[in-house]
Amino acid sequence: MTGDNLRQKYLDFFKSKGHAILPSASLLPENDASTLFIGSGMQPLVPYLLGEKHPQGVRLVNSQKSFRAEDLEEVGDGRHTTFFEMLGNWSLGDYFKKEQLRWVFEFLTEQLNVDPNRLYVTVFKGNADIGIGRDDEAVGIWKELFKEKSIDALDVDNAEKNGMGGGKIFYYAENKNWWSRSGAPANMPVGEPGGPDSEIFYDLGADLQRHENSQFKDKPCHVNCDCGRFVEIGNSVFMEFIRTETGFEKLKQQNVDFGGGFERMTMVVQGKDNIFETDLFINVLNKIKELSGGKEYKGNTRSFEVIADHLRGATFIMGDPKAVAPSNVDQGYMVRRLIRRAIRFGKQLGITSNRWTKEIAKIIINDYKSVYPEISRNEAFIIGQLEDEEDKFQKTVEHGLKEFNKLKSNKVISGYDAFNLYQTYGFPIEMTIEMAKEDGLEVDEVGYKTEIAKHQELSRSTMVGKFKSGLADASKETTKLHTTSHLMLAAMRRVLGDHVHQKGSNITPERLRFDFSHPEKVTTVQLAEIERIVNEVIQQDLPVTMAEMPLEKAKKIGAEGVFESKYGEKVKVYTVGRGDGEPPYSQEICGGPHVERTGELGHFKIRKEESSSAGIRRIKAVLE
Repeated sequence: MTGDNLRQKYLDFFKSKGHAILPSASLLPENDASTLFIGSGMQPLVPYLLGEKHPQGVRLVNSQKSFRAEDLEEVGDGRHTTFFEMLGNWSLGDYFKKEQLRWVFEFLTEQLNVDPNRLYVTVFKGNADIGIGRDDEAVGIWKELFKEKSIDALDVDNAEKNGMGGGKIFYYAENKNWWSRSGAPANMPVGEPGGPDSEIFYDLGADLQRHENSQFKDKPCHVNCDCGRFVEIGNSVFMEFIRTETGFEKLKQQNVDFGGGFERMTMVVQGKDNIFETDLFINVLNKIKELSGGKEYKGNTRSFEVIADHLRGATFIMGDPKAVAPSNVDQGYMVRRLIRRAIRFGKQLGITSNRWTKEIAKIIINDYKSVYPEISRNEAFIIGQLEDEEDKFQKTVEHGLKEFNKLKSNKVISGYDAFNLYQTYGFPIEMTIEMAKEDGLEVDEVGYKTEIAKHQELSRSTMVGKFKSGLADASKETTKLHTTSHLMLAAMRRVLGDHVHQKGSNITPERLRFDFSHPEKVTTVQLAEIERIVNEVIQQDLPVTMAEMPLEKAKKIGAEGVFESKYGEKVKVYTVGRGDGEPPYSQEICGGPHVERTGELGHFKIRKEESSSAGIRRIKAVLE
């Protein structure tokens, strides 16, 4: 079974259970400032999990493009990637645990023919401090499902201390079996939804002796052990709680949010113990072998995997409908880091071809174009950006070599200097160690790790401060600025032209930040005219109304929106205008929230206009 077959099987299976198939959302969050990228299938659906009605109904399914920057350093272990697909199905207040666990078990064991004897599950053990007990209901359902396969499923507690104990069902605390975007309950901000979950693990086999030959050999092996024997392939989240000022309360509706690792499921079905040996990566690995002069994947696994993963991730981010170019800020910084890290590992493999990364990108585009046609449409942009980035990085590497040569007078390269080579010149620690060894030098690796840890902590603190608020909070001020962004886009299209489209936004209660397509700097005269038009519409106190309609009708009436990448057959269209025979001022596909009348907004003021990336401008504005 190919990966494409598996993906389609999943969608068809849940369609047969009454689910509407949704297209993947953009990799770049919309109306959610908590993260730089979409990292899970539920992220674009938060308003609906909180109770807003979804145009496609209460049962949904899709395969969502996802990216997790925090896994970048993990790539190379055979099962982690930065970019991945998440197979997801959702119940928005409809079915719950009994149906969900049965269906996902049925899909794995009957549709994919996974051996149930190699499946293990985990459940939430409860937490008295937050007033949420052990998930005995899920345990009972799992026991029944395994019994139907003639398996006596024993439930076991404290496996992390005592080992497997012959169990099939394992209790874990909230650091393992509770899911929210913020992690454990203690980390959840007010207004964040979450709940207990039940993970499914696949046993890759004790014969691999992963545990016995690893750093974990003196600790008991269990399904959540990091030795590599067990791999999580799916997680059913029972999203029924919301964090409040006083603790946890039940949501208006009990939701199911399932996320299944597409690449890992493909690995299991194809009988592999490594996702990079599946058909999803084989064409890319063969190209890397060719470019490296015949070097084999075995023996060079980390370099092959980093190149394959990072260039796949960069290709999808650049190929997104919102088209992110490499830069030194936000999503563009991650694209740059992915490309440059791939180039560095290519050097370690001995790849000497000029501008070789585009050859990998062409393979990726060809492999995925039938499922995600947007990357094919953006192929010229992707190839051009890769060529430019390789040229720029080559100059940076040359400067880095000069800096390294200055350090050769020391017997030991300090952790600080090693980190500076990495941070400033893009040298991975492996490259620094290799070059130092050739010159008879040592590298303070412990000091380097200390510097990395300090940098990561600083980055986390910065990001928390930078993205601490967003449209997901649905506060009144954020809602007002969100509605204002609609007025501003309509005004920009009037002043600058119909080529202007939204390319991203970040809206807090204090200000709106809005990225849009435009090839040149917006003049002060044009900015003044945009301000005038928006304030005029505010003064007219026009009504803001919403209507659900088929996607084709939304296109026909000229509503703004990224049609191909996010929306299903039915969409919500927000209209600003009186509707008394006059053409509307603005019509946009959007998930809300919005004010009811423009007169609620106040005085609009543009604070700054600047470049965001190639062909993309950015405006920062406020309501006074």
